[in-house]
Amino acid sequence: MTPLPPPPPVRTARRRDRRVYTRARPLLFALLALTRTRPVLRCGRSVLVQDESAYREALLHVPLDRTAPGTTGGAVRRLTDGGSLFDQSDGEHRAARRAVAQLLGTAGVERVRPVWRRTLTEALTPLEAHGTVDLVDLARLLSGVTVCALLDSPADPRAVAAAAARAAAAAVREHLPGPRLPHTGRRAAAASARLEGLLDPDRSGPDTALRAMLAVAAVNTTVAALPRAAAWCADAGLWEQAADDRLRPALVSELLRVTAASPLLPRAVAADTVLAGHALRAGDRLVLVARHAARAHSDPPDALHPAPPARSRLVFGAGPHACPGAGLARAQLDDVLRLLAAHRPRVVTARVDRRAALPGWRTLIVRAGVRPTATEAA
Repeated sequence: MTPLPPPPPVRTARRRDRRVYTRARPLLFALLALTRTRPVLRCGRSVLVQDESAYREALLHVPLDRTAPGTTGGAVRRLTDGGSLFDQSDGEHRAARRAVAQLLGTAGVERVRPVWRRTLTEALTPLEAHGTVDLVDLARLLSGVTVCALLDSPADPRAVAAAAARAAAAAVREHLPGPRLPHTGRRAAAASARLEGLLDPDRSGPDTALRAMLAVAAVNTTVAALPRAAAWCADAGLWEQAADDRLRPALVSELLRVTAASPLLPRAVAADTVLAGHALRAGDRLVLVARHAARAHSDPPDALHPAPPARSRLVFGAGPHACPGAGLARAQLDDVLRLLAAHRPRVVTARVDRRAALPGWRTLIVRAGVRPTATEAA
């Protein structure tokens, strides 16, 4: 039986969202689109992993080299003195994960939630008077405020967000194929040092690199995901679901699945093994395509018919490699959608950020739309 085509609002939302991929990394994502029916595909020493079960197996059972060139850990080690979770292993890695999980756990989120809620309320005030708000600028401010509150840093939130964005953008070429521009490594190291200096001016803390890593991850995923999620709601007519306290948690999970803020996870194989029937050799580069494993490319977000939880969580990893910031991401998006839903905003302007580390918008300006009547709201 031929599946029914998506309704026009969903097609509009999907078409807009695809622009963050096709305009920022057109060749890479064209390749991924052409090969996404292959669960595992070898291209020389690189192996694309795009199937849900193979993706999960790669994260849970394939031995990984955390410091290999071209991986997140390898890039971090080049830019810092190490000790940032991504480039750690064994006991050191587990200890760091426990520390991060405690910081980003339920108690940590609730400690800083009032801070970001105040920021949101103030930043969305223009919508009350039918003015406009740039949700990308809001996401930058929100992420900077959250990072500074989490780390008890007195740094300027906008400066932290800008430094974290530059550090990630400069380092992203370590993850993607293609030629390196001159001085890329030096610029990435300088951006990372700038961020560390903002968060720890005396460089006296033993966890300076870990704090910088948290800032880079939090800022870049927030700036990538939140505006895209809002655009989906505006284009696909999801504000009713966002306004419903019973449906919003499911919608949050669905939007995080579909936006897949980190669509590719670069990893390296540490020892010979087998993945989904394919032989892997030590040194092979894995490109784990979270976007395809979570079916973000094919299944639109819908709180009434959500994806299975095990699938939607894949955008945050799996098992011991799951992102400890998932709870914070869900809580923050929940608050953003709740406040935006009162205004039913529509997208006025959207421009892709071609330089960002993660696919996203450079500008996403919204204006309040038609609000529900008192009867409809009830």
